[in-house]
Amino acid sequence: MADIKIDVKGETCPVPLVEMRKALKKAAPGEIVEVEGTHPASKKEIPMAVESLGAELVGVEEEDGVWKIRIRK
Repeated sequence: MADIKIDVKGETCPVPLVEMRKALKKAAPGEIVEVEGTHPASKKEIPMAVESLGAELVGVEEEDGVWKIRIRK
């Protein structure tokens, strides 16, 4: 279960990435941030950004064109 959920469905780059960064800043160490969106490029960009931010990619799932990315701070 996520501690912080972000819904960026319908948003395109760079909004999902920017919102994910904001949420990670607010999150306490060990908390899970879940990002839910529909933009295909963001699904690739967010996992790449996670590593550079020193966070851990927990999982990526996609169903009916909506993806969820879970990140542990």
